[in-house]
Amino acid sequence: MDTDLVLILGLILVFFAIPAAMSAYSDNRPPLAPAATLLIAGGMIAYAYLAHPAGYTMRDVPEVFFTVVGRYLP
Repeated sequence: MDTDLVLILGLILVFFAIPAAMSAYSDNRPPLAPAATLLIAGGMIAYAYLAHPAGYTMRDVPEVFFTVVGRYLP
């Protein structure tokens, strides 16, 4: 699988899991699903960072995001 795609999917999962975790915490529910999602997303981001030959920097993320969007969305 393309490491750029894995990185972007991991970042999108983090983007959605953080509000879900905060919502569960504020409703006094255990945040099991958001915590699992954060772990999976963290693993995806770590895999993409380690598997990419040159690694990623914060400056690369917007370019990678729009490259992936342009590649997979018509």
